[in-house]
Amino acid sequence: MSDQNVPLSRRQILRDGLWTASLTACGAAGAALAALSRRDSYVWQINPHKCIGCDRCATHCVLSESAVKCVHAYSMCGYCDLCTGYFDPDPKSLDTGAENQLCPTGAIRRRFIEEPYFEFTIDEKLCIGCAKCVVGCSAFGNGSLFLQIRHDRCLNCNECAIARVCPSQAFVRVPSRQPYLMKDQI
Repeated sequence: MSDQNVPLSRRQILRDGLWTASLTACGAAGAALAALSRRDSYVWQINPHKCIGCDRCATHCVLSESAVKCVHAYSMCGYCDLCTGYFDPDPKSLDTGAENQLCPTGAIRRRFIEEPYFEFTIDEKLCIGCAKCVVGCSAFGNGSLFLQIRHDRCLNCNECAIARVCPSQAFVRVPSRQPYLMKDQI
């Protein structure tokens, strides 16, 4: 006897209906997970055009060593002999003595290139994010030194402790696919 002539029982209808519903639910769940994975996650970053160099990045980060570090936009730098981001920006007494260096930890390295040009690099391991160099560079220079949150150090707290106390509201959430705001690109 063939199965085509046998009438369907309620159990078979119910079992087939549940099977179809579970397959549909699995497909919908897979589609929802795919949509969530495509959605951007966000990370904290500092808008370098809003930052005023208030020193709170160094003192308010939940980490013992702040995740905020100074970076250098080489394309904007003038490679000056008397860099006001490296030396105390008082134009009357600007000289190359070590006592006149702004960075309290010696994180900025100065290397002679040719007269009268010098290259300045940041040793991020020594940088505490105090922004003294940023303020100096912005005051008399071209602003090639600025602060960024380094995401290999940042915990990406739901509510950033530095963002809460930032007087210029320079802390913003940016898509994690483009986590760095570069001063020469904004």
